[in-house]
Amino acid sequence: MSHTVTGETSDQPAGSNQQRGFFGRIWLFIRQVIGELKKVVAPSRRELVNFVLVVLVFVAFMMLLISLLDLGFGQVAIWVFGNGDQV
Repeated sequence: MSHTVTGETSDQPAGSNQQRGFFGRIWLFIRQVIGELKKVVAPSRRELVNFVLVVLVFVAFMMLLISLLDLGFGQVAIWVFGNGDQV
């Protein structure tokens, strides 16, 4: 089922969505979902390990970056506003 410029599918004539009833549209949706799920391919073990490592490295990098920014902005705030010891 390829989509045309108007967004309609090629196996149904234009305007046929108005002819379908409520349950007909639900059934069409379920058929399309099943058709898309048949295209899904599970990653191999090697790909899965690679993806997990990439995510872990990215998360560790982001934790480090945000921690350094937090410390830096904290020091700037202490420098600008003082540490509150003066009464």
